[in-house]
Amino acid sequence: MDWGNPSLIWFLIGLALFLMELAMPGLVLMFFGMGAWLVAILCLVFNFQLDTQLILFIISSALFLVTLRRYVNKLFSGRKKTETSSGENIEDYIGERAVVVEKISPPQYGKVEFHGTHWTAQADLEITAGTTIEIIGKKNLTLKVKKV
Repeated sequence: MDWGNPSLIWFLIGLALFLMELAMPGLVLMFFGMGAWLVAILCLVFNFQLDTQLILFIISSALFLVTLRRYVNKLFSGRKKTETSSGENIEDYIGERAVVVEKISPPQYGKVEFHGTHWTAQADLEITAGTTIEIIGKKNLTLKVKKV
């Protein structure tokens, strides 16, 4: 095995970047790993100098990041049945509906799924899991809800 082979070196760099992506959130390092693997493939076919390899790595990684990040992020995060578009303020959703995922038994809190996220919720009456509820208020990170 030729450890000085540029294709092998770029492959290992890409592999390291993919493994680091598993430990760090954000979906950024994965695209640099893809760029490294693209350069590894190109180095198998062409005999590029190091400066050309670095330029190809930077350009391809940036292109992968800009063009694929939004799509890949949606792919990995999935879509929940109560999810709407991101960046919206919770106060805008008083009156909106959500689904109870963990029974609410006053004075104990429960959990509801709202916009694809589980929120702590409280109610005046007991509400069982699977019930559709309406959001009537919010205090800090706790939603005040009522049965529909």
